[in-house]
Amino acid sequence: MPTAGIHHRCMEIMKFTKNEDAVSPVIGVILMVAITVILAAVIAAFVFGMAGNISKTKVVAGTAQQPSANQIVVTYQGGQDASTCTGVVWSVTVEGGATPTKFTMGDVSSGASTPLTVGTGHTFTGTFSGKDHVVATAHFSDGSDQVILDNTL
Repeated sequence: MPTAGIHHRCMEIMKFTKNEDAVSPVIGVILMVAITVILAAVIAAFVFGMAGNISKTKVVAGTAQQPSANQIVVTYQGGQDASTCTGVVWSVTVEGGATPTKFTMGDVSSGASTPLTVGTGHTFTGTFSGKDHVVATAHFSDGSDQVILDNTL
């Protein structure tokens, strides 16, 4: 019965073994990579979509000083975007929330008190407490507004 031995040996060679040990980790890795790629795409679309709505910050400055108890001096300092600045509204609010005192620099034909040039200043007079709020808002030719000074003196 030599054929029985050969037959048995062929059956052993042809015998298929089920090795399912590696199937689950491979599927897990494929799913994790797919989830990571999808999340990256969604986050990138969200971030790059939001970037289009952000406007560029303008570079201009103003200063405020209190040389005495009854004076606050504000000065327009200009800056990189001074050529596009059309006006500055200065507002001083005395501690306690009183109505702010305002002063406008800019295009005199549109109601400004004084022309807007670098170094232009204005002196607010009154009784100041030493904790008064000074805010300067600049207006630009593209229609945007930006706070250039927010200080407590």
